Amino acid sequence: MTGTEPAAQAIDTTRPHPARVYDWFLGGKDNYPVDEQLGRQIAAIDGGAPRAALANRAFMRRATRALAGDLGIRQFLDIGTGIPTEPNLHQIAQSVTPDARVVYVDNDPIVLAHAHALLRGTPQGVTEYLQADARDPGAILEQASRVLDLGRPVALSLIALLHFVADEDGAHELVRTLVDALAPGSCLVLSMMTADFEPENVRRGIAAYAAGGVTLVARSRAEVGVFLEGLQLLPPGIESVARWRSEDGPDGAAPVSLYGAVGLKR
Repeated sequence: MTGTEPAAQAIDTTRPHPARVYDWFLGGKDNYPVDEQLGRQIAAIDGGAPRAALANRAFMRRATRALAGDLGIRQFLDIGTGIPTEPNLHQIAQSVTPDARVVYVDNDPIVLAHAHALLRGTPQGVTEYLQADARDPGAILEQASRVLDLGRPVALSLIALLHFVADEDGAHELVRTLVDALAPGSCLVLSMMTADFEPENVRRGIAAYAAGGVTLVARSRAEVGVFLEGLQLLPPGIESVARWRSEDGPDGAAPVSLYGAVGLKR
């Protein structure tokens, strides 16, 4: 896929796509019957899947507010952004700091089409969308550097992305390349699937995705921690996204099968 390929010609509606299935879980309308079919199959296996999607979205909002508000970060690089579902990351960041610069990256042409239509930021800030593959971090950094100053702190968001990239396919190298390119004071925000809480439901969900042609990987808390090595974890560390700085308190919300964490680069 290239950035010059017409989106309407490149959209494949015969196979489910993770971004569109996620959109269906969130109650969005930007998905196709094949995506709804897989979403329903997964929800039948794991009734908590839609709740996990909503909890993951709420985690993104809380983490973005914390970085923009508490740490004063003004630049955001969101890779694997998925279909825009309001409120989007740039709306959260720019509500705290109107001059925030936000770059979204995804490789799905349907995401590109919706991003161009929906991603509008503040006059003071910058909101851009890049079409690139998450497995090519060098290309992402080269394109993002035209909008972001990589010599200043950047919040790198890898939300619900890494469980679609297996270790043997370069998941750790991808993260290391991106983080190494960022200035001190930058942060890595990530969430990824785990089987620590509901192993059987997650196993069956992975099988359903595999039947739809989508690779999915569940990682333990310790395995998630490897991606954050060398970074200072912001409290409460690695936690279910439903509990990460939740308004219900650390034990008030039932955990969902996604870990979330934010690491600060010193």
